[in-house]
Amino acid sequence: MALTSNKVPSLRLIPTTGTLLNPSKSLSLASHHHPLPRVSFSLSSAASPKLTTSRKVIAMAVEGSRDLEMSNLTALSPLDGRYWGKVKDLASSMSEFGLIYFRVLVEIKWLIKLSKIPEVSEVPSFSKEAEVYLQGIIDGFGVDDALEVKKIERVTNHDVKAVEYFLKQKCESHPEIAKVLEFFHFACTSEDINNLSHGLMLQEALSSVILPSMDELIKSISLMAKEFAYVPMLSRTHGQPASPTTLGKEMAIFAVRLSEERRYLSETKIKGKFTGAVGNYNAHISAYPNIDWPHVAQEFVTSLGLTFNPYVTQIEPHDYMARLFNTISQFNNVLIDFDRDIWSYISLGYFKQITKAGEIGSSTMPHKVNPIDFENSEGNLGKANAELTFLSMKLPISRMQRDLTDSTVLRNMGGALGHSLLAYKSAIQGIRKLQVNEARLKEDLDQTWEVLAEPIQTVMRRYGVPEPYEKLKELTRGRAVNEESIREFIKGLDLPAEAKSQLLKLTPHTYVGAAAALALAVDEALHL
Repeated sequence: MALTSNKVPSLRLIPTTGTLLNPSKSLSLASHHHPLPRVSFSLSSAASPKLTTSRKVIAMAVEGSRDLEMSNLTALSPLDGRYWGKVKDLASSMSEFGLIYFRVLVEIKWLIKLSKIPEVSEVPSFSKEAEVYLQGIIDGFGVDDALEVKKIERVTNHDVKAVEYFLKQKCESHPEIAKVLEFFHFACTSEDINNLSHGLMLQEALSSVILPSMDELIKSISLMAKEFAYVPMLSRTHGQPASPTTLGKEMAIFAVRLSEERRYLSETKIKGKFTGAVGNYNAHISAYPNIDWPHVAQEFVTSLGLTFNPYVTQIEPHDYMARLFNTISQFNNVLIDFDRDIWSYISLGYFKQITKAGEIGSSTMPHKVNPIDFENSEGNLGKANAELTFLSMKLPISRMQRDLTDSTVLRNMGGALGHSLLAYKSAIQGIRKLQVNEARLKEDLDQTWEVLAEPIQTVMRRYGVPEPYEKLKELTRGRAVNEESIREFIKGLDLPAEAKSQLLKLTPHTYVGAAAALALAVDEALHL
């Protein structure tokens, strides 16, 4: 039967208007490839900060949309072209739009925080109406706002300063906030804003997209484990026949391995700094020497749902990012192992693949159904890991108090996560097409009675039969072994009747140990 699995609920598409790209002309930098929806941010109490966003599918009107087809054809990255439909859920957090949005959020939240510090008398406590106005800028932030920030940036040639100017323009008409416009970005270096924004981008991408996709993949494999718990299968060690197992137990191994890496990922603390130009609160203390700025910074960072890092230079040193990317890379390594094993099982005929009417397996060989989903997954995992490895090796290194090499590198986080997400979805899609070919599995077991040499010689050892290994080696190595020869060998052994009877009942199909029990108990071992 075909495999089924629990699906992550689909997100509602919100049609928008795209920009028609003419490949015969140069592309305008002002055009935007994929319009983005509005997103919102809310914070619970400081004791349990939680980041939430609205449904943020970046949508195009697909039906009859030449715009989408053209933009797919002209995209430099396949993630923004051919595979856009599978990875678009990452765009609102990991795109340029996402970065600008979170910068706006951090700047506004910092101004509100200053208004709650009694010693900063120049920024009185905001009225409820003023706070609602500021929150409204965050909640209502959309593509037009982001484009306005980019327009300002073309003048300032500084992306963070452009956000500050954008907020001043937004608030200059508000009588209460207009009096404190210069406290936007107060005592901040650009990296104070950027590192928190990058942390929030990662937090949102992981919690809303990556971890749910990992969970769906793990659940799909654990479903295989339970469904095929009792399906016996010939093992292969070094590519040669080995002691039988069950198909379900082999799937359970991957589900547990992947869930462990997923747990490590979820436990990685996403850190943030808010300590000024070189990490010492120099400007803060010069303006307000009597305020406990390290405490204020810690309160602010943790209110965003991040972990405060007090020991930094101008930048948060990105060690947590290296840890995070390495963990995703290891999850991907385990999935590569799974993809290759499933590929091999398909090659052996253990799995058939369900196809849709009209699908082509091979352009020249009509009989073939290629395992393309698992090959696509493996290829994208390799691409993702190359980028993740580079990120984890480069980002923790910055000359003295900082250099700018991390700035451009950090803009590539979305690509690494995008290829990972694409791989997860491809593997899930491939799993849904699998159908076990029990006849082929049985055929292999019927032809490998020599695998019973292991239990026979082990029982012989128990009862003191001399040279058990050597006797089985002489029987099995380099010779054709079948049911008849194995049974004749057992009958000739000097063993107690009960032990001999038990051995005579064994077949390659039943010699699977605790494999079925391990497969059925897989959910107890998962770290979800």
